[in-house]
Amino acid sequence: MEDKVKSGKEILDDFFDGIEEIENVDKDIAKMLSKLYQEDKLTDTNVKNELQKLRDGNKN
Repeated sequence: MEDKVKSGKEILDDFFDGIEEIENVDKDIAKMLSKLYQEDKLTDTNVKNELQKLRDGNKN
């Protein structure tokens, strides 16, 4: 029986594909992180900017 070892990219892909299903995770934040990851734009600056947009959106 051969067990395939997942690459780091495969592990990250699996994580971000299922991030919205993790218990007690904010769905809006999970969607935002997943989208940034899929667009290959997951940087600290982009995350901060998107979080600020979510905060600003909740004020209205």
